[in-house]
Amino acid sequence: MTEILFYHLTSQPLDRALPALLEKCLGRNWRVVVQATGPDRVSALDDALWTTSDESFLPHGADADGSEEPVWLTTTDQNPNGAAVRVLVDGAEPPDLGAYERALVMFDGHDAEALDAARTQWKALKAQGHTVTYWRQGDDGRWKREA
Repeated sequence: MTEILFYHLTSQPLDRALPALLEKCLGRNWRVVVQATGPDRVSALDDALWTTSDESFLPHGADADGSEEPVWLTTTDQNPNGAAVRVLVDGAEPPDLGAYERALVMFDGHDAEALDAARTQWKALKAQGHTVTYWRQGDDGRWKREA
């Protein structure tokens, strides 16, 4: 089964926390698909990944680009770059995660609807037999495993 990590954002917004996790995945030679719920969010994440850091570059593309970069931004359940990791943001509904080594569910800890959606996803994915863990963001932006 797929290892699924729930990331509870409390001190940084998604566009600041996501790049560090993507860099770790790329450091392990994993390709990644980031699934958002709408094209506006994909566009915002695309912009954020271009401006993350002057010292590094996150090679990425999106549905509109037509290329198959190591990080792919989408609103669909497709896996065009053969990713080993799926990142779900903004309550995006997971596709069949059996084809992935790992999935990350990132949610805003200051949004009651996002918290409810994450709890629902946790229960459903755990019931499917996946290994699920819960990570909470500290004030310094670092992640601490809570469950």
